Amino acid sequence: MAVHVALTGATGFLGLRLLRRLLDTHRSVTVLAHAGSGDALHRIVRFFELTGSAPVFTNALAHRLRVVETDLALPRLGLSKRVFQELADTIGALWHSAGSINLEGDLPELRRTNVEGTRHVLELAAAGRLRPRVHHVSTAFVAGARREGVAYEDELDDACGFENAYERSKYEAESLVHDWSREHRRPVLVLRPSILVTDQPPHPELPSHPLQVIERILREARDATGPGGRRAGAPDVRPRVRMVGHPHGRLNLLQVEHAADVMVRLAGRTPSAGVDTYHVVHDRDVPVTTVVGVLERLVPVSVELVATRPDAPTALEALLDFYPGMTAYLAHRRRFDDTRVRALLGASAASDPLGTDYLWAGLAPRARTVPGPPGGAAAPRSVRCA
Repeated sequence: MAVHVALTGATGFLGLRLLRRLLDTHRSVTVLAHAGSGDALHRIVRFFELTGSAPVFTNALAHRLRVVETDLALPRLGLSKRVFQELADTIGALWHSAGSINLEGDLPELRRTNVEGTRHVLELAAAGRLRPRVHHVSTAFVAGARREGVAYEDELDDACGFENAYERSKYEAESLVHDWSREHRRPVLVLRPSILVTDQPPHPELPSHPLQVIERILREARDATGPGGRRAGAPDVRPRVRMVGHPHGRLNLLQVEHAADVMVRLAGRTPSAGVDTYHVVHDRDVPVTTVVGVLERLVPVSVELVATRPDAPTALEALLDFYPGMTAYLAHRRRFDDTRVRALLGASAASDPLGTDYLWAGLAPRARTVPGPPGGAAAPRSVRCA
């Protein structure tokens, strides 16, 4: 019997790629879209048009997708009791990909979406007569403020604290999933992606990925303070920006299309009786200096990684201090273990190399050319937080 699948977050950066993969193996998908966010179907169709899907595929989407407007923050997802139950009884697999990824958000706001939203999605899964399989998209950054060593898939604790409220909210959501699985004796697949990126050029109708957000913050901060704090009309220069970071820091970046493929393949495996957790990450980290170099090509600034926050910050540096959730990762040197994924999927779990050219393609509009900055550009299982 065919299993009907429902997906939250289908208009998001990852959700759109998950939807594409799910449509490869399912005749139809129910999209649980945020009420009042606009025409979800139009946004989905537009994404596939802009990313090169064939017209025969995009023209059929109106018949293959059922859009149900919901509100994750409300009990029963904001639906009437009857509609909620009717929806629950049609679902055989439930993917929860929706959530706020605002690194600067406050905890109460993030809890409403990421924690209470997860609670209400789990209520939908519990109410369904088909006992749908639950696939919960978490994040590798539930590892929190641990900046060195190895983060393992079977670890979930708050011993090191968190870099920001976003990480804490995702940790709390994942803890809630474990509680639900034990209470209902139901299997759950937890997927923990790292920082997802693409080489698809930016477009105003496409959702942004995290590095695009960082670039926008950096650009807006520079524009707001002027070049180095100089008066308007002064010669354009590259102001120096001192950011706390480690010269040997590294970030785990993963192609979003590969992440979606791995997730859907893992969902096809026979589950255990409890929570199966997988790190969906790249097998090779990207040096922080590589990311900084790409950002310097996009935004006319010169970034200097320093050990501690400057005592006398410039106007630009002071403005960027309002975004601590973004800059904290420049000091990370930890590694995410993905032994389970590689054991299940073998060599196909490995990602293509990801370097400067790939990152540049996904950040720079095709028409823009910006000169580069001058000069160019296995551990023991113990927890060490910094």
